[in-house]
Amino acid sequence: MRLEGGCYCGAVRYKAEGDPSMQAQCHCRECQYITGGAPNIFIAMPAAGFTYIAGQPQQFTRRDLERAITREFCPECGTHLVNNVPGLRVVVVKVGTLDEPGQFQPQMAIYTCDRQKFHAIPEGMPAFAKLPGH
Repeated sequence: MRLEGGCYCGAVRYKAEGDPSMQAQCHCRECQYITGGAPNIFIAMPAAGFTYIAGQPQQFTRRDLERAITREFCPECGTHLVNNVPGLRVVVVKVGTLDEPGQFQPQMAIYTCDRQKFHAIPEGMPAFAKLPGH
């Protein structure tokens, strides 16, 4: 799969190539903060196939959390582009930043233990309280 995308103002652009390891919506509380209340809709792509092709993002990592996720965002418009999870060789690409969001093929909902009543999970989609197998 080849993905291309960028931020709202166009200052930061990326491309990602490879086989996605997960396409999901995450309902965890941390994602709710970052999205403004909705689940985080994402495609996990191989880190080796990800590169910025225009501009450079800023990063934010909470220092008070063990294994904190690093979030990358546009320094101009603030669009949240990707997450980097410690210990994983993937880049978690935000579907809303894709040039073609229709490439997203949702497979599951995760961390539904934190799901809000207003969060919709498509009928028939597998849902997990945390991660599958945990």
